[in-house]
Amino acid sequence: MKHAPVKALITLDDIAKLDIRVGTIVKVCEIEKSNKLMKLSVDFGDHHRTILAGIKQERTDPFGITGKQALFVLNLPEKKMAGELSQGMLFDIGYEDKQRPCLAMPEVPMPNGCRAG
Repeated sequence: MKHAPVKALITLDDIAKLDIRVGTIVKVCEIEKSNKLMKLSVDFGDHHRTILAGIKQERTDPFGITGKQALFVLNLPEKKMAGELSQGMLFDIGYEDKQRPCLAMPEVPMPNGCRAG
């Protein structure tokens, strides 16, 4: 892997703007109009959200993440892709460095909706 340079400095206030929370992926569905996107139904404790993630070709079994906890960015504008609405972003590791991505997940079970930071 070729290591990317460290990005420009930011402040703690910049980090505080991100709302990253733990959620449990309760269901994974295919999106027929897309060869990359999968539709995740995610439990955040006090509510559920639909998150679209480009994991269809990245994983041998994209359905294998069902039941797993992962980190998600929640305070992004909703975005329509392939005719479906996404209400956040899966926070995974590796994609930007052209590695097979994996979930960013807590090392022990955490309550759904628990904030990172």
